[in-house]
Amino acid sequence: MDHLALRGLRARGHHGVLEREREEGQTFVVDVELGLDTRPAAGGDDLAQTVHYGVLAEEIVGIVEGEPVDLIETLAQRIADACLAHTRVQVAEVIVHKPDAPITVPFDDVTITIKRSRA
Repeated sequence: MDHLALRGLRARGHHGVLEREREEGQTFVVDVELGLDTRPAAGGDDLAQTVHYGVLAEEIVGIVEGEPVDLIETLAQRIADACLAHTRVQVAEVIVHKPDAPITVPFDDVTITIKRSRA
């Protein structure tokens, strides 16, 4: 299986359990790695035989900017579902970063990583 990755997609969302997070919003960063067979696309030099990563990037940003959820776990699942909606994608690994999480001690990042497949 081949891997196609998008790293560092940034979007402002209003996700979180705190009222302040919902009102003010914050930046979320998303990484996705997709498992798919790229041989048909490479063999015919045919975009229709792979995943159009520009379209997928816009879909992911739309999810982050869209309907708020309490948990980054839920956000990651919605993104994985969007990735798997592309028929060529067999596996989707999604990492959602919440670098501005409301934590009272110094930290670098908060992330959730999920891996989903068609099987």
